Amino acid sequence: MTEQAGNAAPVRVRLAPDVIDIFVYVVVLNLFVEYFPKVISESFTLSLLTALLLKVALELVLLVKNRIKARFRQARTLVGKAVAALVLWLVLVGSKFAVLEAVDAVFGGRVSLGGFIPVTLLIVTLLLSRAVVRRLLQGT
Repeated sequence: MTEQAGNAAPVRVRLAPDVIDIFVYVVVLNLFVEYFPKVISESFTLSLLTALLLKVALELVLLVKNRIKARFRQARTLVGKAVAALVLWLVLVGSKFAVLEAVDAVFGGRVSLGGFIPVTLLIVTLLLSRAVVRRLLQGT
């Protein structure tokens, strides 16, 4: 178990939530594959790799979203707030298309998330499931 300088948490402890997220994403993704005909994954391995891709993509989207939300809070004018809100909306909508394109670029026709509506429902379900599992594990 390696530690960084000071009182930093061990690497295994810091990575544990990310690993759990990927497992949650695999379960949710495979439920979507089973119950939504437009969501396709040819194998469990592809589901696992897709979950990993989704984890990376959603972490990037959450990072960008949080930065834009901070800019929104810092905006002093109505125009500034409106621009930040518009950019946030564009990121939230555009991220769905970016996820679809990334999955298509990496996996081709072997994995399909079904289009804008199914991928939006999938992403919302992934984020809600992740939050629920994290809360359960924290005991709150």
